[in-house]
Amino acid sequence: MNLVLIGYRGVGKSTIGRLLAAELCMPYVGLDAEIVRRAGMSVAAMVKKHSWDYFRDRESEVVADFAARDGQVLDTGGGAILRAKNVEALKRNGLVFLLWASVADIVRRIGSGGERPSLTGTKSFVEEAAEVLAERESLYRAAADHTIDTSRISATDAARKIAAIFRGAKSPPSR
Repeated sequence: MNLVLIGYRGVGKSTIGRLLAAELCMPYVGLDAEIVRRAGMSVAAMVKKHSWDYFRDRESEVVADFAARDGQVLDTGGGAILRAKNVEALKRNGLVFLLWASVADIVRRIGSGGERPSLTGTKSFVEEAAEVLAERESLYRAAADHTIDTSRISATDAARKIAAIFRGAKSPPSR
């Protein structure tokens, strides 16, 4: 079984994912990093050169590949849940954890968002974060088996909590 982290940019997926991988002795895979590695260019360059649809197609390929494997901590990109086939693939062999944070915490954690391509192209970073988070909330919550609010606990505590839930889900029921 895979442990899958979903959520918007800046909620702690990468940090918590690495902590979980160490705690659970499982490989950590940042799916956006894998997309970048395969494409040979940054997400921003990919979107500028091709389009968001092109990036989402590459994302779906990577999700399908890694979701079919077993025993990994998968850190998905914030928009992986936009395609139902990605969610289905991730849930088939994974326990999905939504990491949630307030817009204020997201903005504080990732600053102006300058290194990440704009999702709307028309709004300030704060406006964009609030709008996109609101648009995606129902998709995130529908995909998640569990939700952890990372605005309220440290990354270490979040990782411990997630690891405990994951271990319980992997253990057979006691008789």
